[in-house]
Amino acid sequence: MSGIAAASRNDISRAGRAAAAVIALATWVALALQLWLSIGLTLRNGGSVAGGVFLFVSYFTILTNLLLAAVLTALAFGRIVGASLIGAVTLFIVIVGIVYALLLRATWNPQGWQKVADMALHDLTPLLAVAFWLGFVPKGRLAWQDAARWLLFPLGYFIFALARGASSGWWAYPFLNADALGYQGVMINAVILTLAFLGLGLLLVAIDRSLGRIAR
Repeated sequence: MSGIAAASRNDISRAGRAAAAVIALATWVALALQLWLSIGLTLRNGGSVAGGVFLFVSYFTILTNLLLAAVLTALAFGRIVGASLIGAVTLFIVIVGIVYALLLRATWNPQGWQKVADMALHDLTPLLAVAFWLGFVPKGRLAWQDAARWLLFPLGYFIFALARGASSGWWAYPFLNADALGYQGVMINAVILTLAFLGLGLLLVAIDRSLGRIAR
């Protein structure tokens, strides 16, 4: 079966749907907390509620967690979700955790509720998503070309981040800051991240196919 084939309603067990519901709820709560914090920060800096919402959705972390929450919510309600989409969300949230741990954690020191939101969206949800994928998602349904398809989402975000930074001078992440690094430096970082996405995507497909053969 190809990586874009949809899973049937019975592929995710009742326990899996319950786990999806719990993880989805935790993710939605963490997102709501971060939205409240983003709006509050923007208002304190003289901005608007709309500006706070725009700030909120300008991070890859937030967009990925929103996608994760939406997919898990759909699974919790027994909806059909393609194996490739589940794999993509798992890959994206793993990248969020890895990049944050290696490149971003040391750049700031959040306190209070911001630290709670930070840990939930960068540490907890990646771990829970991987556990869910390993424990409840049927294996052997991904194709090698899925790893290439999955690059479209980070590529779209990269274009958005560059456009926003160039127009406003605000950069979501230091490794995308063309004002500080120059566009050549940003493109080098983009190539490195693209290779990381592709390499980890291929690894995810390899694990899926291996586990699928074992399950047969």
